[in-house]
Amino acid sequence: MIRSILLIFVGVSITAFFSFWAVAFSLLGAGENRIHRLAQLWARMLLALSSIPVEISGLRHVLLDRPQIFAANHQSDIDTLVALACIPVQFRWIAKQELFSIPLFGTAMRNAGYIPIDRRNHDSALRSLENAAQIIRRGRSVMTFPEGTRSGDGTIQPFKQGVFHLAISAGVPVVPVTIIGSGAIMRKRSLKITPGGVKLIFDKPIDAANYSIETRHQLIDEVRNTIVENYRNDSSPPKPGSAAHHTGIKKGV
Repeated sequence: MIRSILLIFVGVSITAFFSFWAVAFSLLGAGENRIHRLAQLWARMLLALSSIPVEISGLRHVLLDRPQIFAANHQSDIDTLVALACIPVQFRWIAKQELFSIPLFGTAMRNAGYIPIDRRNHDSALRSLENAAQIIRRGRSVMTFPEGTRSGDGTIQPFKQGVFHLAISAGVPVVPVTIIGSGAIMRKRSLKITPGGVKLIFDKPIDAANYSIETRHQLIDEVRNTIVENYRNDSSPPKPGSAAHHTGIKKGV
């Protein structure tokens, strides 16, 4: 537990440092893309500090020439770091409103172009999704956890509908993303960090243009079932310290 406390203390310090410079750079005219790259560096540093190697597979499914929506399962705060560190294209988060209230950190998120969403307020949530649609029209991808919150027991919860409305209205593909192993590293409502590895699986994009608002549940089921299947078929995370993962992030095809 002492190790976890030290890691959290150092992690908070690093987060404050990067948040400060994200705000400072934005005041100096740095655009959202540069702020996002700074966030990627922050995430990779925290993963390395915490001895969390990430094994990536299916990277070929990430579209490099058009926007997409990344939809991932969510079990731990570590998931945010993994997605930031490993998704190889510019994207903007759709994240819960509470994160944007954190001093300095929330300002840095806004300056990176990330989108707050308050799922308790229907009108506010709709405005957030419209902001996300505008980002997609400008050629940027979007990342979200459609469960809406972290799973406490490792099961993949039902998906919220909002992001799938967004995918259908914008006519962009949804890339199912499966994260395996993060829940064992840092469980929900726990500050204990247990060293371990994470697997990140990108699956084939599912074209939302083939669906309508009336058939949105079919799209939701297809994305969720893909993530559940990958999770069940490949549920053993990489071991920390193994020769295959000592460099931190290993990318597969």
